[in-house]
Amino acid sequence: MALALKITAKCGSARAGEIHTSRGIIETPAFMPVGTQGTVKAMTPEELCEIGAGIILSNTYHLYLRPGTKIIEQAGGLHSFMHWDRPILTDSGGFQVFSLSPLRKIEEQGVTFRSHIDGSTHFFSPEKAIEVQNILGSDIIMPLDHVVSYPASYEETLEAMERTVRWARRSKEYHRHNQRAEEQALFGIVQGGTYEDLRERCCSELINMHFDGYALGGLSVGEPKETMYHILDKTVHLLPPEKPRYLMGVGSADALVEGVSRGIDLFDCVLPTRIARNGRVMVPEGYLTLRNAEYTHDMRPIDPECSCYTCRHYSRAYIRHLLKANEILGVRLTTYHNLYYLTGLMHGMRRAIKENSFGQFYKDFWAKYNPGH
Repeated sequence: MALALKITAKCGSARAGEIHTSRGIIETPAFMPVGTQGTVKAMTPEELCEIGAGIILSNTYHLYLRPGTKIIEQAGGLHSFMHWDRPILTDSGGFQVFSLSPLRKIEEQGVTFRSHIDGSTHFFSPEKAIEVQNILGSDIIMPLDHVVSYPASYEETLEAMERTVRWARRSKEYHRHNQRAEEQALFGIVQGGTYEDLRERCCSELINMHFDGYALGGLSVGEPKETMYHILDKTVHLLPPEKPRYLMGVGSADALVEGVSRGIDLFDCVLPTRIARNGRVMVPEGYLTLRNAEYTHDMRPIDPECSCYTCRHYSRAYIRHLLKANEILGVRLTTYHNLYYLTGLMHGMRRAIKENSFGQFYKDFWAKYNPGH
């Protein structure tokens, strides 16, 4: 068995648990920092362990194009290549193929696309996406799916959902015969856009295939958050309670709290690291933009209540100076803080669920948080 979920506590729909893998236990609910190209930008693996990251995400599309599977295979797999001994989830590259590639051709067999790096032509089939992830050696792998942008018509979304289901079946079959099938957990991805009936159909089809876990894809792609929450309300309860539930591409504090309140176990997003590179940091009230002139003489830490390395040692004024001077340390400090903040938020939610006080945690969070701040 590549993966097993043990639910340790529930509070309403929110749940705390442990995902057991061959590389250790992932405490849930959990946020996965994104290491797109085999590194979480500006962070060392040791720093990720320091802040309590139990699992990270890497990207099949990017690693396939650069440095390529041969080099990673030569290194003994992605864990060895990037010096990370905890679990890794790799996505299939479907989102990148459909969003980054300037030219692509979708057929039933798969997708022909051009590299965003050098324009070279490549082909990804469901089988190829699994094969690449087998070589990477990640602990949780994802099937190739057909992602549509928002908004999309019912007809376009239906076609993409049905193709996602067919590709999921092929992925499952290919993975079943692979020598790493016992080591790698394969999740199914629920598509269907903002259409409730399509989401329901997709759930039903994928559940019948008995995946190791289930991801909700095609959300956080431009739709209003209220729409995403509505789709979660209509979808999460359809998923098997004994399997992990993963909401793809979500990483703002408010969306994490809302997702956990609806029973989601895993999240990932580039948001905390991306905004950190622009000098934007996460605090319980929302966000601060440290590049702003108002912080020029501000000698307080980013968050006086935060105990991260950044907040224990550096002021807003100093970090602003580093950012304005384009010093690398500035981005390292803001990234460290943002990931520490989110892992701390997840830890707080896990504790509240176990103490049967998640309802109070939810109220306290929203009493402080202003998403427009």
